[in-house]
Amino acid sequence: MTAPQTLTTAQGRQIAYHKTEGEGPTVVFLGGFKSDMAGTKAVWLEDWCRSRGRGFLRFDYSGHGVSSGRFEDGCIGDWAEDAEAVIRATCDEPLVLVGSSMGGWISLLLTRRLGKIAGLVTIAAAPDFTEDGYWAGFNAEQRAQVMEQGYFDVPSDYGDPYRITRRLIEDGRTHLVLRTPLRLPFPVRCLQGTEDAAVSRETALRLLDHAESPDMALSFLKGADHSFSAPDCLPLIARAIEEVS
Repeated sequence: MTAPQTLTTAQGRQIAYHKTEGEGPTVVFLGGFKSDMAGTKAVWLEDWCRSRGRGFLRFDYSGHGVSSGRFEDGCIGDWAEDAEAVIRATCDEPLVLVGSSMGGWISLLLTRRLGKIAGLVTIAAAPDFTEDGYWAGFNAEQRAQVMEQGYFDVPSDYGDPYRITRRLIEDGRTHLVLRTPLRLPFPVRCLQGTEDAAVSRETALRLLDHAESPDMALSFLKGADHSFSAPDCLPLIARAIEEVS
């Protein structure tokens, strides 16, 4: 596999990325919490875009994959900065943002910062998850540990525990998107698996109800899990990209 290119952000973080040149709108894949750009969806979409002559970008946030930094030092604000920096440096507009899990939240933040967005596709989007997921689910003892010790380690189905830090929680509160108007003046497609154990159906419906868009649809795939990476899931992502492009 070709080695990634690297961008140094204004904050000094080194962000690794792969950019496929092609016609627009350029498709940008934004991965999830503690995931990386070598995942099934990102690589499959890169191949799909290349076969159609479309531009495509995948990258690792700081503390993820092969980018610089430690995961536990990062937060939503940092990762949104990383995404904005690499997109601005490598992509021409218009853009189609494809946000998976946490990447769904970050893609929503980027719609307020970037210029021309042709469309948005979310996959098991997890807006505001630091507050509505982790913090809301912590008991008093766990919250105290976050505030006093600075972190709490949460078991993960995907390997090592997730270290949820005080900085992650407090920074997340400055980037919430479901408490204020969320205007998405372009086509939006939201994909969700019915067997997703990380993001609830209620979260998907809350985003659908809250956002303002002239063309927004939510699709549930029966039996699909949070990864949404099974062979029957991937073509649905491609179809959603075509619908918003």
